[in-house]
Amino acid sequence: MTVADRIERFRAVLEEWARGLYHGMITHPAYEKIEKEAEDAEDEFMLACFPDAFGIPSPVSYYTAELLPYLEDEFEAWERRLWDRETLIERKGQQYHF
Repeated sequence: MTVADRIERFRAVLEEWARGLYHGMITHPAYEKIEKEAEDAEDEFMLACFPDAFGIPSPVSYYTAELLPYLEDEFEAWERRLWDRETLIERKGQQYHF
């Protein structure tokens, strides 16, 4: 193994380590926060469209029932996720690291 090969190998390991450090410190928390916000927005949309699934009467449900065939797969996952979710205060409090 020549010196050039050893330097190249060290450089590759160092680059992989730096990329992992950057991802762990900067990009991963950002992706996590964006995913949670997107999930919250989707949950709010689904709750506005289908409030009767949770016993909230709404006249809008008559019109949004037409969306149900298009949102069937997402509706089941959303309903399961809302029943299993911790309280909203706990979820929002996680972003502040108390």
